[in-house]
Amino acid sequence: MDYEEARDDEGKRYLRVFLTDYALLHNSILNKGMSFSHQEREVFQLLGLLPPHETNLATQRARSYEAFKNKSSAIEKYIYLRDLQNSNETLFYSLLLEHLEEMMPIVYTPIVGLGCERYSYIYRRPRGVYIAYPDRYQIDNILANRHFNNVKVIVVSDGERILGLGDQGAGGMGIPIGKLALYTACAGIHPSETLPILLDTGTNNLNLQNDSLYIGWHHERIRGKEYDEFIHLFVQAIKKRFPHVLLQWEDFAQLNANPILERYRNTICSFNDDIQGTAAVAAGTLFAAINVTGTQLKDQRIVVFGAGSAGCGISSLLKQAMIEEGLSEEQARERFFLIDKTGLLMQDTPHLQSFQLPFVQTKNKIAHWQCEHNTISLKDVVKNVQPTLLIGVSAQSGAFTEEIIREMAKHVEYPIIFPLSNPQSYCEATPADIMKWTNEKAIIGTGSPFNEIQKKGKSFRVDQTNNCYIFPGIGLGLIAVKATQVTDHMFMIAAKTLADCSPAKLNPEANLLPPLNQIRQVSFKIAVAIAKEALAAGFAKLPPNINMEAYILEQMWIPEYLPYKNCKD
Repeated sequence: MDYEEARDDEGKRYLRVFLTDYALLHNSILNKGMSFSHQEREVFQLLGLLPPHETNLATQRARSYEAFKNKSSAIEKYIYLRDLQNSNETLFYSLLLEHLEEMMPIVYTPIVGLGCERYSYIYRRPRGVYIAYPDRYQIDNILANRHFNNVKVIVVSDGERILGLGDQGAGGMGIPIGKLALYTACAGIHPSETLPILLDTGTNNLNLQNDSLYIGWHHERIRGKEYDEFIHLFVQAIKKRFPHVLLQWEDFAQLNANPILERYRNTICSFNDDIQGTAAVAAGTLFAAINVTGTQLKDQRIVVFGAGSAGCGISSLLKQAMIEEGLSEEQARERFFLIDKTGLLMQDTPHLQSFQLPFVQTKNKIAHWQCEHNTISLKDVVKNVQPTLLIGVSAQSGAFTEEIIREMAKHVEYPIIFPLSNPQSYCEATPADIMKWTNEKAIIGTGSPFNEIQKKGKSFRVDQTNNCYIFPGIGLGLIAVKATQVTDHMFMIAAKTLADCSPAKLNPEANLLPPLNQIRQVSFKIAVAIAKEALAAGFAKLPPNINMEAYILEQMWIPEYLPYKNCKD
């Protein structure tokens, strides 16, 4: 490490720093810029390397925000924030936390998608680790870098299914970088404890393959046995190098996402945010919504448009919640209707995936339905099921048409509608249209950020069912107690904890989800609940009678400058 934390005789924290001059200024974790005191400039050989004026974090934050506002486009703002993160992480996170609602769409969805598409053109400085297939036997050496000694959380992607944008190859690195920024901003995990990784297994995006500026491996994607062996080599290397790490799988294609999760979930502390995190935030938002409607979860009729990993993950968690409310497995399964590109999932639907099988419908169950065509469409399902909840994870813009929404609203007093696809251009319907088509009766959650809408003559914040309400808190709780496993029940606990934080719990006219400026409080509550569950389940050990709230709070990093002392002092 380039530094170590210590306390003086009065118990005040400071850092013993082992770097000087440009090496110190180029270290994003340690750099203070013009906030280095005159004494620190003398001690660390910085005199003359910085402008003479001494400033503080608040002034730096104001200057940086002014620069951010003056950028002419969203992608320019994204590039600016990435550059700031690469030069001064304390300032970056201080700025991000002060303007979280404004900057979240830039740091993550939707603009991170554009950042991934243009990654090869905006690449500046290295961040994270790229493990290319040709280097598969060098993974141990790659991970041996001393700068990774403190890593506790890894987000890894192979870039094949970036948001709704598809294969972005090595450009998919923008997703692990963005996700880990949210771990730090939303849950206080120190940036030195995070590591983004891109597994470069090639790309089937011909535009990238043929682009001389593309930064990744110019090769078609490997498949089958070669791919599986590569993933296995990676997992074994991670287990050896980081025995207590949390590994988050992110934006893997459907054919790989579920098999990888099932193969390794019991051998390394890992989860897939697209499957489990999305499920938990959707479930937590739904739990908050049914408090408003005055109904019970077990009475919901749920239609999910998009029967991939996310749609089935959401359905699986909600089905389990229904069973916990007293329904049998079969009774709960009958409440779900999943639709993919071939129509309603049926027993005879070709090429069904294993994770789709629990949600297929039999011909007997729909024998009385009135349908326009042989293929049972979303419109047919809504007409016959009369759903109380409609979820979109299809990446098909406009799929929730006026006709479909009005049909749903005819039969339900307060239709719950979650168009969750992102970025915004892939959203199944806009909140404004949904409110208009339901006479402002709909309860809405979206996957992408939207401007405020009108509700009963007033401006109303659109609830974004962003996974950042879930995964940072889960991650904080797991690493705090060095958990060895992540269970589905933990995501249920996180969902219920999120619902307990709902403003609508106290005021039915309020939002389902807290504003983003309260995200650290939400993450803290989830972390405490998850840590306690890990201990109760036997997946972690801590000294008895520990005050878990105080223990978790102590580990949440606050972006502020500490005094520096030379390592020789």
